[in-house]
Amino acid sequence: MPKRILTGTVTSDANAQTVTVSVERRFTHPVLKKTIRKSKKYRAHDEQNAFKKGDQVRIQECAPKSKTKRWEVLSA
Repeated sequence: MPKRILTGTVTSDANAQTVTVSVERRFTHPVLKKTIRKSKKYRAHDEQNAFKKGDQVRIQECAPKSKTKRWEVLSA
């Protein structure tokens, strides 16, 4: 089964080798027929500390790296 790849914005780079990525998804409300925006934050592994706050990045699922990290940064 292929690993999921998501695109989002780095919202925090305060921790060593970890970035927090906010991923937004858009969908149409089934009753109101209005476009809804929802976002979710993921903690991702960043080996070289290369990404800073505000960067657009792609993240991919991986084996657990720590208690909260289940994703790793692919590229900008």
